Amino acid sequence: MTKDEIDSKIKELKRGFRLVMNGMASQSMHEKGVEYRLNWGVPFIQLKQMAADLPHDYDLAIALWKEDIRECKILATLLMPHDKMPEEVAEIWMEQTRSQEIAEMQAFNLYQYVSYAPRLAYRWMALDNTIMEICAYDILGRLFMKGQEPNERGINEFIDQAVTALKSPSAGLRHAAMNALTRFADLGLVYERLAKAALKREGFDLL
Repeated sequence: MTKDEIDSKIKELKRGFRLVMNGMASQSMHEKGVEYRLNWGVPFIQLKQMAADLPHDYDLAIALWKEDIRECKILATLLMPHDKMPEEVAEIWMEQTRSQEIAEMQAFNLYQYVSYAPRLAYRWMALDNTIMEICAYDILGRLFMKGQEPNERGINEFIDQAVTALKSPSAGLRHAAMNALTRFADLGLVYERLAKAALKREGFDLL
C-alpha cells in the first residue's frame, strides 16, 4: 500500500471506531488503569471482523501501531504478516507496550506465530518487567499448546522463572505463568511430573 492509501485507510478506520464505540467499556478500562491516548472501547470481536476485510500489510501495520489508539494497536497485531515481522520491531513494539491487554494481543495474534517466538519468550520472561513477562508466558503457553517441546535448558529456565512469577503481586502475571505451566504439563507425563514437583516445593498446586 502507498502512504496515501495507508493514511486514507486509517482515517476510514477511525470513523468506523466512532460508529461502534463502547463508552462503558472505555470508561471501565480507564478505571482499571488501562490508559491510551484514545480508546473507543471497541470489542475485540468487532476489531477482528474489521481486520478480516483489510490486507495483511507490513506498512499498514506499522502505521497503525504508531497511532497511540487502542483499536489501532490491536489491528496492527492482527494485520502484521507473521513472516515479515522483524525481531527488532517486535522488541520495539514490546518496549512501547504499557497495558496487559496489548501485551496479550501481541502474544496471541502475532508473536506465537513468528519463527523466533521462543527467543522472545525466554528473553522477556527473564526481565523484571511485568508486561513483558505476561507476554512471554502467553507466548510459551501457546507454543506448548501446539506441542512445541523445550530443550533441557529451556525446561529448567522456564520452570524456575514461572514458579517465581507465581509469587508476583501482579494477578495478571500469576495467571499467565500458571496457564503456561498448565500447558507445559499437558505436553506429557514427564513434563507434568516436573511441573508438579517444582510447584510442590514452593507450596503450589497445578490447576
